[in-house]
Parts: sequence; C-alpha cells; structure tokens
Amino acid sequence: MDALSLIRDTFAPLTRKALIDIGCGSGGLTKSLTEAGASVTGIDPGEDALARARSLAPSARFEAASAEALPFPDHSVDGAVMLNSLHHVPDPRQALAEAARVLRTGCRLVVVEPLASGTFFDALRPIEDETTIRAAAQDAIAAALAEKRFACERDLILDRRESFSDREAFFARVTAVDPARADAIRDRRDIVEAAFAQAAERGEDGRFALVQPLRIHVLIPTG
Repeated sequence: MDALSLIRDTFAPLTRKALIDIGCGSGGLTKSLTEAGASVTGIDPGEDALARARSLAPSARFEAASAEALPFPDHSVDGAVMLNSLHHVPDPRQALAEAARVLRTGCRLVVVEPLASGTFFDALRPIEDETTIRAAAQDAIAAALAEKRFACERDLILDRRESFSDREAFFARVTAVDPARADAIRDRRDIVEAAFAQAAERGEDGRFALVQPLRIHVLIPTG
C-alpha cells in the first residue's frame, strides 16, 4: 500500500464527498481525488502553487488560505488531508484544531508526514535541514491525541521510494517543492552532491533510488 491508496480507501466511496486538501501545493492529490469523484477544495497560502494547481485540476476549487484559518464553517466537510504539509505550517497545533473544527461528526483527517530519517532525508538535509520542523509536526499530533482532541484510527509507517536518473533530477524534484532550495544547491554544490552520492542506491537500471519513511495518522475528532 502507498499513501495515495490509503487516502483513497479512507474516504471511499469518494463520489460527491466534500474533501479538503490542506497545503495542496501544485495540486497533484487534489487532481487524483477529484478524478475519483470527490468534490475537492485545495487550500494553500502560495499563489504560485495555486496557479499551478488550478491548471492541473481545473474542475477542483482552490482557496488561498493558511491551514491555521480554514475558510469553512464548522462541521461542513466530509474529510481532510494534510499530505506532507503539516511540518510546513508555522503553528501545527492550530492547524490540527482547525481541521477538527471543519470536519463533520465522525469524519476523518489523514495526516501524512515525512520523518527525519531515510536516505531521501539524508540527501535533502544539506539543502534544507527539516529535522526540527518534522519533529514539531509529530509533537503536535501527539499533543492533540494526549489532549483527546482526536481518536487515532490508524498509525503506520510506509516507505516512499523514488528513483532519479541522476542527481540533477533529484535537485529538480526538491526545488519544485520549494524554489528557494535552488540557492542552497548552488551555494553548497560540493556538499549536496556528496550527500546525494552517499545516500542514493544505484540500481541495475542505472537509476538512483532514495527512500523516505512516511508516518500516516488517520484521526477522528472527538468534539
């Protein structure tokens, strides 16, 4: 099972289900869920990302907003997803509280977060060290559970394996998420190249594989 399959299974059947993709970025997940029949609203604070998302998923709805202040009434949506986005939120605890607020009774929030481990993380670390913010996201989830804001239906770790033709393909991948990373790649070229060479596993096909462990929580608000 991969993260996308788990998300789709969690919200099945998807037809006409009102879902929100919090931190939708360029809209890949929004597109997938919309094509499966859901009514999806993508939320992101970045106008450039939203412009790409609107082009990729023209039948979806998109809103410029932060995860800490979702533009929805209380108890108005059938499900929410945060795919690799909670650690980018300045206040992850507030983001979780907002997701709980907008979900209808008994509906689910799926949080998929990369851990500060794995060869993908090792290759990324000299470009952008996300150790602290990734830990903060996990701490926010743990606190929400300890405070009984959510019940945890599932908690599992899956490995996301990606392959790249060369290091330049990897650099293109990580700068697509955050263009500001291009400066670090340029300024620390020798270091980031060495990190990629050490972390990546080269297969018989000549491609370079990197593995990122993802921790996935399926949460149900208790309020």
